[in-house]
Amino acid sequence: MVIKTAEFVKSSQKWQDCPEPTLPEYAFIGRSNVGKSSLINAMMNHKDLAKTSQTPGKTQLINHFLVNENWFLTDLPGYGYARVSKSLRKDFEKLITNYILNRQNLVNLFVLIDVRHTPQKIDLEFMQWCGESNIPFSIVFTKADKLKAGGANRNVEAYKTELLKTWEDLPNIYVTSAEKKTGTDDILKFISETNQFLIKNKIRFDD
Repeated sequence: MVIKTAEFVKSSQKWQDCPEPTLPEYAFIGRSNVGKSSLINAMMNHKDLAKTSQTPGKTQLINHFLVNENWFLTDLPGYGYARVSKSLRKDFEKLITNYILNRQNLVNLFVLIDVRHTPQKIDLEFMQWCGESNIPFSIVFTKADKLKAGGANRNVEAYKTELLKTWEDLPNIYVTSAEKKTGTDDILKFISETNQFLIKNKIRFDD
């Protein structure tokens, strides 16, 4: 997929305020500081489209971007903030779950995981929730450039091993680096092929 246009549409405090659900939507989520904004910018070839920060919890709203005028990319608040109050963390969690469960044009959720770490309970629990809620999702490992190939592969395999303890099949898995743009084309190819499938089968979201 060639990115011709990518523009910010709006930020929403609740899922009901999101843009009209007329186009296919692909959302990105992960723990704070997972490199979500950097990956989005790398995919879109736009260094400042999604705002990056060294401060965990920077994304506190649902941010929509219109890509190629025919699909939405959504930047979601992260889960598991360590540096915010419990009440604020609950607000984030409510915002996230309500969006994921109610957004009718959400085609796929990309769950971002820092490949530098061995399987983390919070990531495994979130993916388990997605599965139990019948939410289509893919796993995107980030920051692959921060490890030698062997280390990244070991951690990816460790996650697969943990997931297969309770899953029959695994979702799509991508290993990425925002800095080197590794894996970004694979994600965009998946989105392009999915959009073509939706068009071919005349699947609409606003009926």
